[in-house]
Amino acid sequence: MRTTLQYGLALIWLASGTPVYANPLPDTGQLHEHPDWLTLLHYQKNRYTNGYTSQADDDAFFLSDDGKHSPESELRTTLAAISAPGEGDGHARCRFPARDRWLREQLALPETDIECPEYDDWKTTLNTETVTLVFAASYLNSPSSMFGHTFIRLDPPQDDDEADLLLANTISYAADAAAHDSEILFAYKGIFGGYPGITSIKPYYEMVRLYSDIEHRDLWEYQLNLTQDEVDFMLAHAWELRDINFDYYFFDENCAYRLLALIDVARPGTDLLDEVSTHAIPSDTVRWVVDKELVQEVKYRPSAATSVTHSLNTLPGDHQTLASAVANGYVAVDSQEVNRLPDRERAHLLDATYDYVRYQSEADAWPREHAAPLSHALLRTRSQIRDVAAADKPPEPEVRDDQGHDTFRFSVGGGRMGERNFSQLTLRPAYHDVLDPPAGYRSGAQLQFLRLDARYYTDNDELQMEQIVGVEIRSLSPRTPFFSPLSWQVGFGGRRTDTETDRVFTPYLEGGAGGSWMLGAKMQAFALATADLEIDNDLNKGYDAAPGADLGLLHQNNRFSLMAGVKTKAWIVGNQHRQDQLYTRAGWHLGRDFSLFGEFTREDHYDRYRTTWQLGLHAYF
Repeated sequence: MRTTLQYGLALIWLASGTPVYANPLPDTGQLHEHPDWLTLLHYQKNRYTNGYTSQADDDAFFLSDDGKHSPESELRTTLAAISAPGEGDGHARCRFPARDRWLREQLALPETDIECPEYDDWKTTLNTETVTLVFAASYLNSPSSMFGHTFIRLDPPQDDDEADLLLANTISYAADAAAHDSEILFAYKGIFGGYPGITSIKPYYEMVRLYSDIEHRDLWEYQLNLTQDEVDFMLAHAWELRDINFDYYFFDENCAYRLLALIDVARPGTDLLDEVSTHAIPSDTVRWVVDKELVQEVKYRPSAATSVTHSLNTLPGDHQTLASAVANGYVAVDSQEVNRLPDRERAHLLDATYDYVRYQSEADAWPREHAAPLSHALLRTRSQIRDVAAADKPPEPEVRDDQGHDTFRFSVGGGRMGERNFSQLTLRPAYHDVLDPPAGYRSGAQLQFLRLDARYYTDNDELQMEQIVGVEIRSLSPRTPFFSPLSWQVGFGGRRTDTETDRVFTPYLEGGAGGSWMLGAKMQAFALATADLEIDNDLNKGYDAAPGADLGLLHQNNRFSLMAGVKTKAWIVGNQHRQDQLYTRAGWHLGRDFSLFGEFTREDHYDRYRTTWQLGLHAYF
């Protein structure tokens, strides 16, 4: 009798478009406030008012007209919809299999014989037994990838067959950016939610090709310890999200955030989204997944660039020179210089040179008429050397990206500028400074967002904003006989600057480019041509510009970091003058949570010499 009444009420609901609730449908009570339901519908508590709002920005995700703001209405409407008669892929049970399963479990609803061929075929095709969270390391040359990227790999049953994993499918969430948008426009729209975010499914080999082979980013694979039941529930929810739009925000509601939501759905109670405050940086989100004991195994997949660099770096110095000459066509593969080497050394040289030529033919588009015959000659000559194994693969880094320091930094310090003593507080939500603990981060890389430096001067009890960093990026990539990357920097924000009579706060834009060279295992030298622009009414003519140079040394190890050098600028628009600076900055790393820091500058500006120093403590959260 109960089922018959449910059936009749569902018919009324379908005919009228208005949900009908009566005793035959189970009493849901306060089920709409259940954490699992709120997670499944992506509801978040409103910040300033009572109630909830779903982060889904697509009407197709809701069955109720006010479902975006009413968990109760959406639950009741969903319950009526899954209880309604009907067949085929358009039925609510087939459109929302995760909701259907959860409601039936919570309310002990009887199963029905409704078939969902499209969903069933999709699940069969994916054939997923385990789930792996994949982290692609940071890539500074693209605003969309500066913090790294995460996606989920859906692993089929396999017997340690690498080929099977490359054919596995992946779930990825990313901004659906217009193809003609520039990198600057992408960054702007990404920060302020100007793009829809879409969930896509692609084969893993395509992701490896993109991130590892083209963008030269190492991949870390974190196999999750989800049960088969949890994996199936994750897939059911992923089906519900296939074509659903969530507005994409670069800092918080990004690729990593959406994957945390999927894991929260799969294993209720993990509450990974509760870890997100002001931002969700992919390396941080991986750290949270590890801390929640969700990871069963971790594997490292070096990029093509990492593999080639390792192969070349294991050659002695004179062999590196010879390999470069062979690769560039200055020395023949069967030359006397190559043939006189012992078999083991010659095999290593040929292997490394072949890897380098193949890499350059793909990454830098070396002409085929040069790369193809050279590759063939290298392989033919190498095949004649028997009983010599190929060189080892790159070793796994001692510290993974998720094991580095946390990205939020709070700093307190004190010092003296000229004749004035000051105390300084600094807040930096993200991400890394070249003098922060380097373990788990790319050497010579710096990426800072929204850093605030406030100073309190004791001589006149004055509190001033010393600097606001909107974005500050620096990439010091060493040049070698094989690779000649550009070292560069760019930044904008506001800062205190001197005029002839005062010290004013001005907006600024700065950039630079040049080269960097290794002087040892941990030391590199760099030389950058720079350009600065400042805009403020207190400046003569309202703005000023300065070409300049920055020459320095950078040392980094897991206990101590040091940068020292000289900067010079020639201001050419207002009061034309030079600004020269000698600087030293250092950090002493106390594990991954704290660093002591010190800074010293000696500056000549407007023919006035001034010394500034500061000591303090960085804390990472």
